Amino acid sequence: MTSTFPNISISTERLVLRPLDEDDVPALTAMMNDEQVAAWTHVPQPFTEQGARTWIGEYAPAERTAGRGLDLAVTEFLTQRLVGIVQLTKTNWHVRSTELSYITAPWARGEGYASEAALATAQWLFGDQKFERVELRTAADNTASQQVAQKIGCISEGVLRNACIARVRTDDGFWTDVRTDFIVWSLLPEDLEGAAGPLTDSDGFTSFTDWN
Repeated sequence: MTSTFPNISISTERLVLRPLDEDDVPALTAMMNDEQVAAWTHVPQPFTEQGARTWIGEYAPAERTAGRGLDLAVTEFLTQRLVGIVQLTKTNWHVRSTELSYITAPWARGEGYASEAALATAQWLFGDQKFERVELRTAADNTASQQVAQKIGCISEGVLRNACIARVRTDDGFWTDVRTDFIVWSLLPEDLEGAAGPLTDSDGFTSFTDWN
């Protein structure tokens, strides 16, 4: 029988991580149409409200039920405003490993929300779910995302050459794909001791590769 993640809520000092719901559609749509999100992820552009509804109502539940991953809305504890997304993919229940991605809304960047959410998710995975490895992949030029990985205690394991597709604006205003390298990071339970310092950062993005 396939293992699955539970429908859960994770709380931190400033944030609540919870399942996506229909009320998130407007904020999720706006966040996914941001220029930096478009550049560093594979989210379709332009991103529509129907795309958000499909993600929330179909894709995310199917991924969780099949045991492949988990999609969580990251919200401010006080305002309940959507500040970002955390996504788990490529989960291997035998190895007890999964890949972690994160996105932060433009207005919420620079507050350390990506680090706080990623760290809380990793602590939950290692504690409650008894996972043994969390993996991150960041584009070689995505320094903001690399800062998040470093701040939560990740160890850089190496480079996957020419394995990432990012996007850039052309002169006519359209997006075009460009190839770059992936930096592979890992986080093990014993690495969390390295995340004791300040989490304030410029926030970042890792690739949401197969969301649709």
